[in-house]
Amino acid sequence: MKITYYGHASLGIEINDIHIIVDPFISANELAKHIDVNSLKAHYILITHAHGDHILDVETIAKNTGATIVSNAEIAGYYEAKGFKAHPMNHGGSWDFDFGRVKYVNAIHSSSFPDGTYGGQPGGFVIEADNKNLYIAGDTALTYDLKLVSMRNPLDLAILPIGSNFTMDVDDAAVAAEFLDVTKVLGYHYDTFGYIKIDHEVAKQKFANKHKELILLPVGDSIEI
Repeated sequence: MKITYYGHASLGIEINDIHIIVDPFISANELAKHIDVNSLKAHYILITHAHGDHILDVETIAKNTGATIVSNAEIAGYYEAKGFKAHPMNHGGSWDFDFGRVKYVNAIHSSSFPDGTYGGQPGGFVIEADNKNLYIAGDTALTYDLKLVSMRNPLDLAILPIGSNFTMDVDDAAVAAEFLDVTKVLGYHYDTFGYIKIDHEVAKQKFANKHKELILLPVGDSIEI
């Protein structure tokens, strides 16, 4: 499983020959200006919630690739009404796709489209594929619900927001890693705007103090699990 960081909360995931894009906010992100949205491959687009900084490039990528949009029922319905392929989910539900199993799990945040349309309840995703388990938190606060994720799915990697203001901060994310019983965390949702800029070295040390590894990838770089 190869994970590429496209800036902010945007990810690319490759599982064998299947390409997945998560929460694409790329074309308006100055930190990701070297990423060409029109060149991205996608069979699926996973959306955690409806905020503009998570859906900006969904329609462009879906039009270019014919990808299926996977999200909560309200978001899936929103895009189906526009003629896109979508697979609706809701909290606690799982589905076996051709690349592996996806579970939609709780997040504490809000969710509405930029046009004001209700975007359902926010969530995160657990992906089980090739004997690996990946948790993508989406935008969330620290919550005891995180303990339930690892009770069902021992994790190889968790992807957690760390920028504060709109989500949990580095300190809460380090506690989240303990709740999740995971050693490696890929940080995201930081540095894009003034509200969420962080000190990278301080952040990494706070995780190290809890015997955890915080990975902060340059935009466009990848890791494999």
